[in-house]
Amino acid sequence: MIRVGVVGATGYAGAELVRILSGHPGVKLTILTSRKYKGEKFDGIYPSMAGSVDLVCEEFDSDHICEKTDIIFMALPHKLPMEIVPGLIKQSKKVIDLSADFRFHDAAKYEAYYQQHTAKDLLGRAVYGLSEIYHEKIKNADLIGNPGCYPTSVLLPLIPMLKSKLIDLNTIVADSKSGVSGAGRSLSLTTHFCEANESFKAYKVAEHRHNPEMEEILSLESGQDVNITFVPHLVPMTRGMLTTIYAELLKNVSYDDIINCFSSFYSGSPFIRICPEGKFPDTFHVHGTNYCNIGFKLDLRNNRVILISAIDNLVKGAAGQAVQNMNIMLGLDETKGLMNVPFPV
Repeated sequence: MIRVGVVGATGYAGAELVRILSGHPGVKLTILTSRKYKGEKFDGIYPSMAGSVDLVCEEFDSDHICEKTDIIFMALPHKLPMEIVPGLIKQSKKVIDLSADFRFHDAAKYEAYYQQHTAKDLLGRAVYGLSEIYHEKIKNADLIGNPGCYPTSVLLPLIPMLKSKLIDLNTIVADSKSGVSGAGRSLSLTTHFCEANESFKAYKVAEHRHNPEMEEILSLESGQDVNITFVPHLVPMTRGMLTTIYAELLKNVSYDDIINCFSSFYSGSPFIRICPEGKFPDTFHVHGTNYCNIGFKLDLRNNRVILISAIDNLVKGAAGQAVQNMNIMLGLDETKGLMNVPFPV
């Protein structure tokens, strides 16, 4: 049995990790940490977990957590993991970090949008954990930078298209809508009920911190510099993410050309579901799951393709993909613990 620890277990992404891992047949949760709730039982903080998880949250201690685990999930705010992870790696632990601290290869790009990076020597070692794209690298990694939720929803539809040279990389516009849980559990005026309910708004227009993360991966995959226009929106729902991407076509293509592109690229990818012609993704149909549903429409009159994806921002956009990466790293079936069936209603 693989021993697993979650650092920062009481935030939304951390709690989702605990939920998924508690039902994983190949692992045993051995330690949960929380600064705010140390000494409290996890099911007292999240009563939905009563009968499933009875661990008491502990204060983080590097030596103690290394002694009790084989693999460690970091579900902490940016900046904190870079201070902790080097010590865990030195003790030969496998680490999956859900913050942005190890997503970038270029430290300057990270520092331009976050803060000074204090563990730059590990950036070349870390593997970007977009499971379907970097499966082979993830298999041999001991440090994963788990992707952001917005990048996951944007990159999964785009990468097959750019690899097949079907779209003009200078024309990409991505428009994303996220449920409020994407902002995390900490209090914020913009996510208070009275501020978010019955409101639908754009924020951080063309300046969101996930923009450079997406551009670094798209540039790497295409072999040329790629800049995209990205506009995120906050939607008054708890969880879910819908992304609509617009790009001009490089050549005359048919519906069959694009469906064959996706079908071939994602052959053998259990969590990618391509919608049938005339059907489009809906956040409701991925609620609580690790699926990414992808649909598209050819706008031939304007020589564009419209790509649409839907994910659960807390699962495929965070904790679920992290568990998928753990499965790949440890040589397990990548679907282990993740094949819960979506709610029909």
